[in-house]
Amino acid sequence: MSPAPTQHVETVDFVMLYIVGISVILLLGITAVMIYFVFKYNRKKGHQPVDIHGKIWLEIIWILIPTLLVLSMFYFGYTGFREYRDIPKDAYIIKAQARMWAWEFTYDNGKKLDTLYVPQGKPIKLEMQSSDVTHSLYIPAFRIKEDVMFGKTTHLGFTADKVGSYDIACAEYCGLNHSMMYTKVKVLPPDEFEVWLNKKNEPVDSTSSVK
Repeated sequence: MSPAPTQHVETVDFVMLYIVGISVILLLGITAVMIYFVFKYNRKKGHQPVDIHGKIWLEIIWILIPTLLVLSMFYFGYTGFREYRDIPKDAYIIKAQARMWAWEFTYDNGKKLDTLYVPQGKPIKLEMQSSDVTHSLYIPAFRIKEDVMFGKTTHLGFTADKVGSYDIACAEYCGLNHSMMYTKVKVLPPDEFEVWLNKKNEPVDSTSSVK
């Protein structure tokens, strides 16, 4: 089981560190070469600039290396994208409704509330719609985000590996109280989730497993 809230977190963080790492290496390398050239080819030393001709291998290197680096970034990024877009067919479906300025989640037994409860280790598929303007459901701890639009159903999938409580925010400006459009996703052990789901009364936000 992943030490992160979801396996997707590790994928996204790896891609981010990979791109930043390459960028830092290039920055330091180019800066070091520039400083070296400034001192080595200083005008006071009498060096005359000379055009370089016929260095095919040099042209191949400065085309091939950046191309390979960009392609590798695309590959890892696309792998992470497909990871959360390919939702398993047996995923547990929850309907999410966005409106100014709140969320509502509906379960298959008709239960509705403004907090998202999910079972640990079970693939989840959110079927999302908006009652008014465009919103965006964003779970920072899971590194996932998807727009929620009026007149269209969008989907978001994830599998929560760690029991806990995580913030849900709206990441698309949607009006005056946009900054207050927060709620929680609460991950429960499967047996506790079943007990909660079958309760007739509305749940209390604190459980024995979620603080």
